[in-house]
Amino acid sequence: MRRTALFLVVLAGALLAPAGPAFAHGGDAPDATSYRTDVSGLSERIPGLTVRAVEAGARLELVNNTGKTVEILGYQDEPYLEVRPDGVYQNVNSPATYTNATLDGDSPVPSNADPTAPPQWQKVSGEPTVRWHDQRTHWLSPGLPPQAQADPSRAHNLRDWAVPLRQGAHTFTVNGTLTWEPPPAAWLWWVAAVALAAGITALALRSARWVGPVALLTGTIGFAYAVTRAALGVSGQAPAIVASAIAIVAGVFALSGRTPFLVLLGGAAVAIFGGLGDVGVFKQAVVNFPGPGWLSRAAVLIAIGAGTGLAAAGVLRLRAAPPAPAPAARISSDA
Repeated sequence: MRRTALFLVVLAGALLAPAGPAFAHGGDAPDATSYRTDVSGLSERIPGLTVRAVEAGARLELVNNTGKTVEILGYQDEPYLEVRPDGVYQNVNSPATYTNATLDGDSPVPSNADPTAPPQWQKVSGEPTVRWHDQRTHWLSPGLPPQAQADPSRAHNLRDWAVPLRQGAHTFTVNGTLTWEPPPAAWLWWVAAVALAAGITALALRSARWVGPVALLTGTIGFAYAVTRAALGVSGQAPAIVASAIAIVAGVFALSGRTPFLVLLGGAAVAIFGGLGDVGVFKQAVVNFPGPGWLSRAAVLIAIGAGTGLAAAGVLRLRAAPPAPAPAARISSDA
C-alpha cells in the first residue's frame, strides 16, 4: 500500500507541479467573462456554412461544408483567412493575421504586413474549420462599459457587430451581438463551498464510512467537468483530470478503511487544480462550459468544498491512526 501511495505522489507531482497559471489555462480563452458574444446568423443563408461563438466568446468558429472557398475579411476588408475544402489558409500579408493572434490584439504587426498587398497564403490546417479572435466581437476598452457603470445591476447590449465574409465575388456577413452581463454573487458560492467543506469534515469525524463514497462522487464530478472542458478545446485540463482520478482511487481504497493519506492527497489536488484553478466562474457571468452558468459554478464549488473537506478528513484520520505495533522480539532456541 505504501508503494501505491508513493507512486501516486510521484505521479501527481510530475503532472501537477508544472501547472502554474499559464499551464493550467493555456492559450488565452477565458474561463469566465462578463461579456457575452452571440451569433445571430448569416446575412443570407448559405447551405453548409455555419458560424458560432466558442470559448466563452473569445473566438468565432466557422465550419465550411459548402464545397467552395469561403473568405474571412480583415479589419480593412483585406483577405485574412480562406477556408477551402482542403483546409484553412491565412494571408501573411494581412495585419489581422498578427492582431488576432491574441485575445487582446496586442501582438506586434510586422512592417511588411500590408492590407493592399497581394495575398500570400500559408496553410495552417487540413480541415475546413477555423477558430479566430475577432476584435469586432469583443469589448477592448479598459474598464467597464459606460452603461454597466451607470447601472451594474442588469445586462446591457453594447453593440451589434458584423464580420464580412466572401464567397467568390459575393460578400455577405455573419452578424451578432455583444452584451455585458452583471456578475453573480460570488460570496454566496464561497459561503456554500466553506459550508460543504465543514459538513464533510464533520461527517468524516462522525463516521469514516462516508469518506469513500464522498471521495468517489467528488472525483467523478471533477473528472466529468474537466473532460468536458477538454473536449471543448479548453487547454490545460490534465492536472484537473489527474487530480480527480486520484480522488476516485482514494475513494475506492477508503471504502475498505485504508489509505487516509490518499484521501488527503486526492482531496487537496481536486480542491486546488479542479476548483481554485477555475474560481473565476464565481465572479463572472459567462462561463466557458455548455449549459447554464450555475452548472459550472456548482462543479467548481464541489471541487473546492468537498476537496477541502476530504483533505481535512485525511489529516484527521492520519492523526487518529494508532501507531504500528513494534515487531515481537524473537526468542533464541538456545535459551
